Amino acid sequence: MTRQDRLGLSLVVEPGDPRLRDLLLAHEPAEILAAVVGRHRLSDAVIPSAWIERGRQIEPLAEAAAGRARAAGLRWITPGDKEWPPGLSDLDHVEPLHGATGAPVGLWLRGAGHLGEMCERSVAIVGARDCTTYGAECTSDLAADCADARWTVISGAAYGVDGCAHRGALLMGSPTAAVLACGADLDYPASHSALLGRIAEAGVVLSEQAPGERPLKQRFLSRNRIIAAATRGTLVVEAAVRSGSLNTLNWADQLGRTTMALPGPVTSRQSAGTHAAVRAGKAVLVTTGREAVAELSGLGAGSEEQPTLPMTELDRLPTAARSTLEGLDWGTAHQVAEIASAVQLTTKDVRAALDLLELRGLAARVGSAWMLARRADAV
Repeated sequence: MTRQDRLGLSLVVEPGDPRLRDLLLAHEPAEILAAVVGRHRLSDAVIPSAWIERGRQIEPLAEAAAGRARAAGLRWITPGDKEWPPGLSDLDHVEPLHGATGAPVGLWLRGAGHLGEMCERSVAIVGARDCTTYGAECTSDLAADCADARWTVISGAAYGVDGCAHRGALLMGSPTAAVLACGADLDYPASHSALLGRIAEAGVVLSEQAPGERPLKQRFLSRNRIIAAATRGTLVVEAAVRSGSLNTLNWADQLGRTTMALPGPVTSRQSAGTHAAVRAGKAVLVTTGREAVAELSGLGAGSEEQPTLPMTELDRLPTAARSTLEGLDWGTAHQVAEIASAVQLTTKDVRAALDLLELRGLAARVGSAWMLARRADAV
């Protein structure tokens, strides 16, 4: 009955409560739930009174959740299920942030995707709700590049960067996952109803909140720990100094995940938080999806293929010929001895080099002197 016991706990305890995390490390879910509803006593712990009060309503709460879940086509998964992202268990071993920690007791899922498989190669892309045009365009490109490299994009379906991240992945035909701070049966924000519907067609909309639960401010912060823990790394695009997106980055950093940030204009307040994270060493600066994928793959910036300049005719010349060119001018002809002295070569080496340069149309004779005929450094 562990699945039902975990479901019961999710209905009476606010998800992310560190006290539940501590109890679950020492007791089975069935023992804790029995203590909450008064059927059992835990000799080494005191059950919070708020849990006990809510436990008195557990039957109607369970019926309401089951009804809403059936209507919305939700499914309930718990640790040990094939769809359960294994990375979530890491949350049981980190200190609370903003009063939340611990792996969720279970998750409600809506959609055709297989969450466990999607999280195997996944990246969280989060950022400002009121993002700039720059942020929106960069996010879409980053998400599309990551999706094209077969990395699942996971975000929070909020306005701004989150929505752009989901759309960028969908543009590449890749499934994406949205983690909500309310019940998975709700479309939040309401204007993203169509987007959430598209996400559910091939991906997953998920939440640890019971069906029908409203999005409260604290729930967005506790939701962020799931985004960070379920993925291999977090990439932040446009975050002000005080931003919920930095909360997700802090979770990822605390969990030992890859942490990345996209730089913005130095004058943009929207990017002040991301710039501070880079300066503090909490995030690696990335500018493209390829760079993000290299970081996620553990390859780092050193392995990222660097752009190479095209070879010029000058690059292909022998060393002596390149040096001899340095001694030639456009408007003035010079004698061989004069050129040799200027470039510190022997006259023999300069004559041989000049013959080659003349053959290639780069130098021209003017009587017994020489001058430049054509540029060698043009592509």
